[in-house]
Amino acid sequence: MLKVKEKWDSKYPNAMKSWEENWDVLTPMFKFSAEVRKVIYTTNAIESLNSAYRRLNRQRSVFPSASALLKALYLATYEVTKKWTIPLRNWGRVYGGECEKKSVKTIPSMIE
Repeated sequence: MLKVKEKWDSKYPNAMKSWEENWDVLTPMFKFSAEVRKVIYTTNAIESLNSAYRRLNRQRSVFPSASALLKALYLATYEVTKKWTIPLRNWGRVYGGECEKKSVKTIPSMIE
């Protein structure tokens, strides 16, 4: 953490302050392999969903009821998820590796 802070504190002081204050929450992330971390922090799906919601908001700025808004959000979400056809890179290796690690640790506790 000290090396990271030394390098980036002058350019991103608020981010470094946040990292220091939340270090105990961030450190478990580093227990995952680099491939799993990449899947976790890659946000393309979230960004595309937010983009669809913003587009919906530009098209219709007023909804007659909360129910109408929820229906519009549902339909926007449904349409966006149709485009999510590209599998995650190395997903089989990531999923398989993490499942093996978890199954070795959790099977004895599940039996007891």
